[in-house]
Amino acid sequence: MAITLMNPTGLVEVGAYQQVAIARGSKLVFVAGQVSWDADGVNVGVDDLAAQVEQSYLNVGTALAAAGASFDDVAKLNVHVVDWTPDKMPQLIEGITRAATKLGVTAAPPATLLGVAALDVPEHLVEIEAIAVLD
Repeated sequence: MAITLMNPTGLVEVGAYQQVAIARGSKLVFVAGQVSWDADGVNVGVDDLAAQVEQSYLNVGTALAAAGASFDDVAKLNVHVVDWTPDKMPQLIEGITRAATKLGVTAAPPATLLGVAALDVPEHLVEIEAIAVLD
């Protein structure tokens, strides 16, 4: 495996993700920010952050698979949430958990959560991008 995840001594253990990913490999996969569109371009989960997070993660999984990768190969995730406030965390975690269960994954790569004013269209509440490394 090209990715080793760890929580170094001296950094807080967050639980939702590991603090560090050590990547060894020769092929980088950059997945564009994925939103809650299904394969037909229909927005899944209008006004439902958990449903949009779930669909966005599933879309990341689809993009990774097309490149011959999986969430086990992800070195970094960036999550952009419209009008983020900490009280939205349970919805975010719920969506991630549902997607991880469907995908059969447990990897928790380093992640950055950013609150943003808006995304590409007003209906989108979240956008998730990934960087993966393959041997």
